[in-house]
Amino acid sequence: MGNIWKAARLDLALVRPYWKSVCFNLVLPVVFAAVNRSLLTGICFAMSTMAMATVYPFSIAEKNGMERLYGILPVPKGALVLGRYVFVLAMGLLSLGVSLLAQPPVLRLLGVPVEPSEIVTAAAVGALLFVLFMVFQVPGYYRFGSIKGRAFLYIPVGGFLVISLALSKVPAVGRWVDSAAEAAPGRLIFSGALILLTLCALSVLLSVRIMENKEL
Repeated sequence: MGNIWKAARLDLALVRPYWKSVCFNLVLPVVFAAVNRSLLTGICFAMSTMAMATVYPFSIAEKNGMERLYGILPVPKGALVLGRYVFVLAMGLLSLGVSLLAQPPVLRLLGVPVEPSEIVTAAAVGALLFVLFMVFQVPGYYRFGSIKGRAFLYIPVGGFLVISLALSKVPAVGRWVDSAAEAAPGRLIFSGALILLTLCALSVLLSVRIMENKEL
């Protein structure tokens, strides 16, 4: 466990020069939610923009040739991968937490009612969305790198556009999600958590396998 935290802290140190961009990614979704008058849209946008920022540690490591450093570190490759996932998830939790604290009060000030069930729904959908992005992006970056694998950077863009289109063209989808959250919030949370854990486990296993087969 100690090696995992050390790897996560190393990623934190790598991304430190990009913290202004990270902070911008935290503030922009609040404005986006206010413009669109929708908490769910704002949360999804926040998760999408932060998912795009998860390329930073891969990009910095690749540009500075840190693969050799990873090879000589007295840390198992599996711990390095898990540390990267911990760091990426921390970025997602940070974005989700800031959005859930800032967006509802802003929307209420604008006269948009925000019910507790809507906050729970937005949080669940946002977390699921971020993990869906992560489970594809992280193995893709490990396999192809941040430059050759740049296509993975745009997965959150495509995902957000699809969700926005679905919510705007098919309002019944949003109503169904809200009704499911009101009818059985516990079941929704349990099902979402089970899906998230399964997806994370599969993604981590794939990334570890890629890392172990890679020449460092």
